[in-house]
Amino acid sequence: MDVLLDNLDLYGPFFWTTIKLFLISGVASLIFGTFLAGLRVSPVPVFRAVGATYVTLLRNTPLTLVFVFLVFAYPLLDILDLSYFTAAVVSLTLYTSAFICEVVRSGINTVPVGQAEAARALGLTFTQILGQIVLPQAIRSVVPPLMSMLIALLKNTTIAAGFSVAEAGAIRQYLSERGDNQLVGLLWVALGFIILVAVLSFIQRTLEKRWSVAR
Repeated sequence: MDVLLDNLDLYGPFFWTTIKLFLISGVASLIFGTFLAGLRVSPVPVFRAVGATYVTLLRNTPLTLVFVFLVFAYPLLDILDLSYFTAAVVSLTLYTSAFICEVVRSGINTVPVGQAEAARALGLTFTQILGQIVLPQAIRSVVPPLMSMLIALLKNTTIAAGFSVAEAGAIRQYLSERGDNQLVGLLWVALGFIILVAVLSFIQRTLEKRWSVAR
């Protein structure tokens, strides 16, 4: 307990940075991943090819390499300066979106084809069918895997610690400099993540219960 109380100036701000990383990149990943899923099921072959190529590349690229590109290689292009935090958010978003895309696409495939055909017969466009009819049903059916992706994203935020972002994964390094017990410090970090994951699991159960009744 002493390690935690003596270093609250680390645990508080660093875990807050972790939460901000998670929330921003999580929302961005859900939006961009859903957009990619739309490309993957688009009737336009070029859009399907773009979506498939992106997903294939990012799903097979280690997240650390994505960070390396955004933090070290991207600045050499001299296009737009990114802070370490922003680079971490972009890296996490680009990587996680590829997995979110496949989860949403699997949900889209569970919606009966007849519903889309009926909507098309009524004159609705592909975008209207996807946004108003297919996606609302698809998202409900993939809450557990979507939440699993978000939990993985939460844990992946620790990689940012290796790229000069002061978040929970970097606490051990600071404890080492202060001469505190690093093992005990890491146990407190692990407990912090367990609590955050428990919150996400509670949200998942709540959504499943509510939407199962709605269906």
